[in-house]
Amino acid sequence: MKRAYLSIGSNLGNKIQNLQNAVTYLEKDNPLSVTACSAVYKTPAWGFTGADFLNACIAIETSLLPQELLHHILETEKRLGRVRSGEKGYQPRTIDIDILFYEDEIIRQDNLVVPHPQIPNRLFVLRPLADIAPGKVHPELRKTIGQLLEECADHSEIHTTSLSLHTEREHPFASLHYIAIEGNIGSGKTTLATKIAEDFNGKLILERFADNPFLPKFYEDRNRYAFPLEMSFLADRYQQFTDDTSQPDLFRNFMVSDYDIFKSLIFAKVTLAEDEFRLYRKLFDLMYREVTKPDIYVYLYQNTDKLLQNIRKRGRKYEQNIPPDYLEEIQKGYLDFIKANQYNNVLLLDISDLDFVQNKNDYDFIIDKIHDFKDKIQKL
Repeated sequence: MKRAYLSIGSNLGNKIQNLQNAVTYLEKDNPLSVTACSAVYKTPAWGFTGADFLNACIAIETSLLPQELLHHILETEKRLGRVRSGEKGYQPRTIDIDILFYEDEIIRQDNLVVPHPQIPNRLFVLRPLADIAPGKVHPELRKTIGQLLEECADHSEIHTTSLSLHTEREHPFASLHYIAIEGNIGSGKTTLATKIAEDFNGKLILERFADNPFLPKFYEDRNRYAFPLEMSFLADRYQQFTDDTSQPDLFRNFMVSDYDIFKSLIFAKVTLAEDEFRLYRKLFDLMYREVTKPDIYVYLYQNTDKLLQNIRKRGRKYEQNIPPDYLEEIQKGYLDFIKANQYNNVLLLDISDLDFVQNKNDYDFIIDKIHDFKDKIQKL
């Protein structure tokens, strides 16, 4: 499946219905799914005199090749009553659908140019696109959509409406504020959290572990560096987590992280001596009272052999000598936490036999499991 971004607009007839029909018809009976919709904006006609437009951008996943996608778009426009005249220049239209990006491909063909050459010049494209992909990097200009929006010379008036578009399938994380993806070292939690944030317009919160100077030293001498490592992790996680979760993002539907603060206690219990852990626990309990708790806590279980394969594959030098028994201790710590958890929001997923990166069916299976679990706990 390939990711693409489309711009849709209408300035004739029932404009919002035209946009909604475009989303519906693009998805219907085709290897294409709409994964995110921007807000709907009211904008003046661009390049000609005419009625105001309603504009939006959508993110899609599709197995269609670029020319196949273009054909499907043209058929959708025709179905919605667009008649392309031979006149030069811009004209009023019931629907206008443009391919903005197709992955990071650069396409120069007679009937298709991608990225769309007018992206940096059109506020009515950049504003809604920034809703769903502010960090998307233009493969030619090497600037993010957010940067292009700040630099755009188009100063047309643009107004956010109260209208919204709906996809064929309900947003699986609708009504959630915060979801934590957890797991052992090498379980794939960061990859899954990143994919969910990208696909469902979530605010991504990633643990900044790579900056910890004690981590490589800890793997060489656990006894000596365990306490400074765990204390520095706790301080860093608490500071980062409170900063990230206390700043709402109006253009994101929910927050998703690749860690939960409670992991600090799990790792500390495994790595610290008993007297050190007692001291650590006192400080942890004070901090933990203040942090945001997840609506859903997802734990990705992978067997030790699979964890070691993943660790070798990602190639971080300081991780290559992690002993299997250490991973098993960490796994046991997580499972003990899950068993003792007094809340009903913990979902344990065994993904040892799944590959959600290469296999979309495996990825959809995980999303469906989370979605079903959300519905279950919200009914309790």
